[in-house]
Amino acid sequence: MSHNFYTVIPARFNSSRLPGKPLLPLAGKSLIQRTYENALNCNAKETIIATDDLRIAEACHAFGAKVCMTKNTHLTGTDRIAEVVEINQWPDDAIIVNVQGDEPFMPVSTIHTIYKALETHQNAAMATACCPIQTIEDIFNPNCVKVVLDSQGLALYFSRAPIPWDRDTFATPHKILAVNTLHYRHIGLYAYRAQLLRQYASWAPSILENIEALEQLRILHYGARIHVSILENPLPPGIDTAEDIQVAEKILLDI
Repeated sequence: MSHNFYTVIPARFNSSRLPGKPLLPLAGKSLIQRTYENALNCNAKETIIATDDLRIAEACHAFGAKVCMTKNTHLTGTDRIAEVVEINQWPDDAIIVNVQGDEPFMPVSTIHTIYKALETHQNAAMATACCPIQTIEDIFNPNCVKVVLDSQGLALYFSRAPIPWDRDTFATPHKILAVNTLHYRHIGLYAYRAQLLRQYASWAPSILENIEALEQLRILHYGARIHVSILENPLPPGIDTAEDIQVAEKILLDI
C-alpha cells in the first residue's frame, strides 16, 4: 500500500568536498542508487530524483529511477523541489518529503514520522526533525545546527550559534553540558505542503537566511510554521567526505 506523500531526492553533480558525489561507487552501486532504493522502501505515491545534470539523469535512468530535470540556477534543494512540484502539477495539499541524495541509510520510520507529523499538524506548512545534543563540542560547533521549539513542537528559531544560551553554565571557564537542558540538533529531513513550496519559490531570501546560511529561516521569516519531531537517537551517517564513503561501505558489507 502506498502512502499519501511523494518523495523527491535532489541530486547535484557539483559538491565542494566530493565532486560528482551522487555517482560515487558505494559497495557496488552509486550513492544515488543506494539512496533511491532505500527511499523506495517508504512506499510513497511516487519517488523522483531531481537533478540538473545529464550524467546523473542517465545513470538514474539506467537503474530504473524516475528523473525530473530541473534548472541549474537553484540555490537550494527546496527551490529545486518547488520546480518539481510545478512540473508535475501536484495539488496544493500534497505532501512532499525531501530525502537528501547523500543519505543512503535514512530510516524509513523517520521519513514516516516526518510525513505523519505534517499530516497531523495542520497549522504547520513544513515538518522536520531534531535529536538531543549529547556533547558540549556539538553545542559550539557551527556545523551542528541547533533549533529551539515552542510548547506545540513548532520551531522558534534555527541557528549555528549555541541556542538556547545557558547563561549560568556557559559563563563558567570550563563550559559543560548541563543536565536536562533543551539543546537539539536539527536534522535536515523535510516534509512540505506543495502550497508552501510554491510560495517559497516566490519569496526573496531573507536576511537571517543569508547570515546563517540556513534556508529554513526563509520560511519562518515569512510567517509559516515548521513542526519539529524530536527523535530519541541520532540518525545513521550521511556522506560528506571520502572517509564517510569508507565507513558506509563497511556498514553495507557487514549487512
